[in-house]
Amino acid sequence: MATRHDTAAPPSEGGAAPGRPPADPVSLEKERRRRDRLSRRWQRDIRWSPYAFVSPFFLLFIAFGLFPLIYTGWASLHQVELTAPTDMNWVGLRNYTRIFDDEFFWNAAKNTLTIGIISTVPQLLMAMGIAHILNYKLRASTFFRVAMLAPYATSIAAASLVFVLLFGRDYGMINWALDMVGINPVDWQNDKWFSQIAVSSIIIWRWTGYNALIYLAAMQAIPQDLYESAALDGANRWQQFIHVTLPALRPTILFTCVVSTIGASQVFGEPLLFDANKGTSGGAEHQFQTLGLYLYEQGWVAQHLGRASAIAWTMFLMLIVIGIVNYVISRRLRASS
Repeated sequence: MATRHDTAAPPSEGGAAPGRPPADPVSLEKERRRRDRLSRRWQRDIRWSPYAFVSPFFLLFIAFGLFPLIYTGWASLHQVELTAPTDMNWVGLRNYTRIFDDEFFWNAAKNTLTIGIISTVPQLLMAMGIAHILNYKLRASTFFRVAMLAPYATSIAAASLVFVLLFGRDYGMINWALDMVGINPVDWQNDKWFSQIAVSSIIIWRWTGYNALIYLAAMQAIPQDLYESAALDGANRWQQFIHVTLPALRPTILFTCVVSTIGASQVFGEPLLFDANKGTSGGAEHQFQTLGLYLYEQGWVAQHLGRASAIAWTMFLMLIVIGIVNYVISRRLRASS
């Protein structure tokens, strides 16, 4: 029988496995430098990436928000005409002093205030009621919530033209309905108060659903434990609404009041399209001319850009005052709660 004699390889020095060749110092230095570069790049990425992500907003804001605001303030201190916008004559505060002596400006300010009150108060009350109804479990609740946003998504031009037909003096549906109950037709476009009510109705129709969804979102954030505790104490739904829902909605109500006030001060499209002559005068006797219409009339019809810029900055300062009042009231509400 043959015998097999296997010979094992002699063990290598330094252990059973063959030893690795010593690393090249030059390669180690290159690897260390590469890792340092990657580390610095990663640190720069962590530090500057958030600024890069938000930079488009600030660039657009500077180009289309901050620069026009500053330039408008500069133009308000000059006499500038639309026919020669580069020719500026320094007049200081004369454009502002002329505003305070301008009866048409104060007429527009009063109209803006009255239209704002007539449109904001019923709008928010109706929005609160609609939100309270939608807060309960209803069939097809998603459909009703989407339907609330339909007026908001409608074009201002389309909505205003439809309301012009509704409030027509001779063939309008509103006067037809009034005649059915024995009320004489109303000249909605030429009477001061009725024209402001008609313009306010357009605003109410467009923004009630939007505010209703804001109230609905705030109502759904109220803990159900509060309602259960109130029900155990014998409170009905009306008492729960008064003592639970309204106190929890105070910040939201304040927010909608401020936003609606700012929106009312900038009303432009509704009165412009409601005018029978489609002009910027807000009626034959300026009966529903708002500050937005008056600004447009001075800048683009009368071509006084300096005076229009002063009106724009006056409106901007009014909004700042509204913001300060909002801040003070918000602090007091937080302190009281």
